[in-house]
Amino acid sequence: MDRSRGGLTTKIHALTDTNGLPLALVLTPGQVGDCPAAAHLLDHLRPNTIVLADKAYDADWLRRAIERAGASPNIPSMKHRRWKACFSKVLYKQRSRVERFFNQIKHFRKIATRYEKHASNNLAMLNLAAIKIWLRTHESIT
Repeated sequence: MDRSRGGLTTKIHALTDTNGLPLALVLTPGQVGDCPAAAHLLDHLRPNTIVLADKAYDADWLRRAIERAGASPNIPSMKHRRWKACFSKVLYKQRSRVERFFNQIKHFRKIATRYEKHASNNLAMLNLAAIKIWLRTHESIT
């Protein structure tokens, strides 16, 4: 990927459902901001859902895009903003499911050690890990 101040890095942006299962994944270079990558994930939003994101995704255009998709954003406002958006801390606690998904994909060695140097190969490995997580969730125990 690209070189950032810290070296070769990659950010993984994920859209998950209420159970923390991945619906869409996007890779960006490490020096790129988080908010522009969210535009690629908005295509997968369903109406009447709540979008939970961290402060890095706090942008007016992103909030409007989420509302146009029929969903409602629950994103904490950055400290420097004069206008504070409506935000529920109770709902925001559910964002831990997204963090659990990121923890699960770190258990896949090829992703944790970043063997794949090309973005397309790395994204393919992420998709395989996501499929395996889905299969684990829906496998029959009997």
